[in-house]
Amino acid sequence: MKLKVCGMKYVENIQQVADLQPDYLGFIFYEKSKRNFEGIIPEFPNSIKKTGVFVNEYIEIVISLVEEYRLEAIQLHGDESVEYVTDLKNQLTERRALFIEENKQIKKKKNQHYISENEVEVIKVFGIKDEFNFDVLKPYLEVVDFFLFDTKGKERGGNGTKFDWSALEKYPFDIPFFLSGGIGLDDVEEVQKIMKSDLPIYALDVNSQFESKPGVKKIEELEKFKKNVITNVVK
Repeated sequence: MKLKVCGMKYVENIQQVADLQPDYLGFIFYEKSKRNFEGIIPEFPNSIKKTGVFVNEYIEIVISLVEEYRLEAIQLHGDESVEYVTDLKNQLTERRALFIEENKQIKKKKNQHYISENEVEVIKVFGIKDEFNFDVLKPYLEVVDFFLFDTKGKERGGNGTKFDWSALEKYPFDIPFFLSGGIGLDDVEEVQKIMKSDLPIYALDVNSQFESKPGVKKIEELEKFKKNVITNVVK
């Protein structure tokens, strides 16, 4: 079971969360968000995937930020169409191939500007309230690596509330997904219960329930959550 901590914003707090070794750290590139990221990402272990969160952003800007911050995953939190995702992936593949060809002779890592040796993962987000028509996912099955199910609300994420997880019982596909939406320490038993189901849950995505203020995560609570949920599920 993987853990993603989203809505990172401040250097010191980023480093503290990274020390807990989650699998993904999410950085929101959306000006309307209280957690909009415009800073510096400190160095942390390669095992943690830097994830950029975007909302209906121009593809050129997404690619630019992928390369600037060496992102390893992209989370699309808007109304991005299948055509958009396909075009984005194709352009990323072309840029990566061009980079590899142009930098074959470069040995010093500090001179390499592209994100990583691997393809960028694409996570497509869908909001759920009480019910959900999973048929809308079918066109995306061939173009995304993961889905992420969040609570449908006023904000594009970070609403701090859960949706009815029983709606996921009708999920008909094999493609794994991230479970998000107001998950906190009070949900340990519910999380452990849904983890025992046959659903292909790949990761838990946490954010606002572990904050002292937008963008600042409570380290002790995150550590406790990881120990009580993630570690126990693995065992």
